[in-house]
Amino acid sequence: VQLQAYGGGLVQAGGFLRLSCAASGRSVGSYDMAWFRQAPGQVREFVSAIRRSSGSIYYTDSVKGRFTISRDYAKNTVDLQMNSLKPEDTAVYYCAAAVRGRLITSALALEREYDYWGQGTQVTVSS
Repeated sequence: VQLQAYGGGLVQAGGFLRLSCAASGRSVGSYDMAWFRQAPGQVREFVSAIRRSSGSIYYTDSVKGRFTISRDYAKNTVDLQMNSLKPEDTAVYYCAAAVRGRLITSALALEREYDYWGQGTQVTVSS
């Protein structure tokens, strides 16, 4: 599968953006899908994930209540709605797909569990 992330941009604090990850080759429902982000000078970190079968959703604590992950089967995308954005949300956002199923919850947050990655989209939040 090939992944392409888009939707990033420059927004003021308190604003919103919607990121999308378009998949080609297979349905987004065939994988556990996730968003990660990498801020300048920082390691890449987990943001959110959605399981392939149950649709269970997970978020890192810093985005709970502000970000929402969802799947759109018609568009074959995984989207990340980001509200109440903060300057600390500034990062390059990557989408990823994991082939191996039955990952334990903690494994969903690990980069090494994901086989396919999008190219990243820049999100900049100004104060």
